[in-house]
Amino acid sequence: MSPAPRIRAYVEALVARYRDDDRSVVWASPPVIEEASGPIVYLLMSYSKAEEVSEFAAELAREHGLVCFDPQGECLRP
Repeated sequence: MSPAPRIRAYVEALVARYRDDDRSVVWASPPVIEEASGPIVYLLMSYSKAEEVSEFAAELAREHGLVCFDPQGECLRP
Protein backbone atom coordinates (compact mmCIF):
# COMPACT_ATOMS: atom_id res chain seq x y z
CA MET A 1 0.00 0.00 0.00
CA SER A 2 1.29 3.46 -0.85
CA PRO A 3 2.05 5.82 2.02
CA ALA A 4 -0.66 8.33 2.89
CA PRO A 5 0.17 11.88 1.74
CA ARG A 6 0.81 13.06 5.32
CA ILE A 7 3.17 10.14 5.94
CA ARG A 8 5.01 10.82 2.68
CA ALA A 9 5.43 14.51 3.64
CA TYR A 10 6.65 13.49 7.10
CA VAL A 11 9.24 11.07 5.70
CA GLU A 12 10.42 13.65 3.17
CA ALA A 13 10.94 16.20 5.98
CA LEU A 14 12.70 13.58 8.11
CA VAL A 15 15.17 12.56 5.41
CA ALA A 16 15.77 16.20 4.52
CA ARG A 17 17.38 16.44 7.96
CA TYR A 18 18.78 12.90 8.22
CA ARG A 19 19.67 11.60 4.76
CA ASP A 20 18.83 8.02 3.94
CA ASP A 21 21.35 7.27 1.23
CA ASP A 22 23.62 4.21 1.15
CA ARG A 23 26.14 5.83 3.50
CA SER A 24 23.57 6.65 6.15
CA VAL A 25 24.69 6.18 9.74
CA VAL A 26 21.19 6.95 10.99
CA TRP A 27 18.83 4.53 9.29
CA ALA A 28 19.10 0.78 9.69
CA SER A 29 16.92 0.16 6.64
CA PRO A 30 17.17 2.92 4.02
CA PRO A 31 15.33 4.25 2.13
CA VAL A 32 12.93 5.20 4.91
CA ILE A 33 9.94 5.61 2.56
CA GLU A 34 10.02 1.85 1.91
CA GLU A 35 9.04 1.33 5.57
CA ALA A 36 5.86 3.37 5.02
CA SER A 37 2.48 1.90 4.18
CA GLY A 38 -0.83 3.74 4.31
CA PRO A 39 -1.03 5.70 7.57
CA ILE A 40 2.08 4.15 9.17
CA VAL A 41 5.85 4.42 8.88
CA TYR A 42 8.18 2.23 10.91
CA LEU A 43 11.46 4.01 11.61
CA LEU A 44 14.46 1.70 11.96
CA MET A 45 17.33 3.69 13.47
CA SER A 46 20.90 2.80 14.27
CA TYR A 47 21.43 2.49 18.02
CA SER A 48 24.13 5.18 18.09
CA LYS A 49 21.75 7.83 16.71
CA ALA A 50 18.43 6.62 18.14
CA GLU A 51 18.10 9.12 20.98
CA GLU A 52 18.88 12.18 18.85
CA VAL A 53 16.83 11.11 15.84
CA SER A 54 13.84 9.79 17.78
CA GLU A 55 13.49 13.10 19.62
CA PHE A 56 13.46 14.99 16.32
CA ALA A 57 11.15 12.40 14.71
CA ALA A 58 8.60 12.74 17.53
CA GLU A 59 8.66 16.54 17.35
CA LEU A 60 8.32 16.45 13.57
CA ALA A 61 5.43 13.96 13.83
CA ARG A 62 3.59 16.36 16.10
CA GLU A 63 4.17 19.21 13.62
CA HIS A 64 2.66 17.02 10.87
CA GLY A 65 -0.37 16.11 12.99
CA LEU A 66 0.83 12.54 13.48
CA VAL A 67 1.18 10.31 16.54
CA CYS A 68 4.57 8.84 17.40
CA PHE A 69 4.69 5.48 19.21
CA ASP A 70 7.97 4.20 20.65
CA PRO A 71 7.84 0.38 20.56
CA GLN A 72 10.90 0.00 22.76
CA GLY A 73 9.50 2.31 25.43
CA GLU A 74 6.00 0.94 24.76
CA CYS A 75 4.55 4.44 24.89
CA LEU A 76 3.41 7.40 22.85
CA ARG A 77 6.10 10.04 22.44
CA PRO A 78 4.93 13.44 23.69
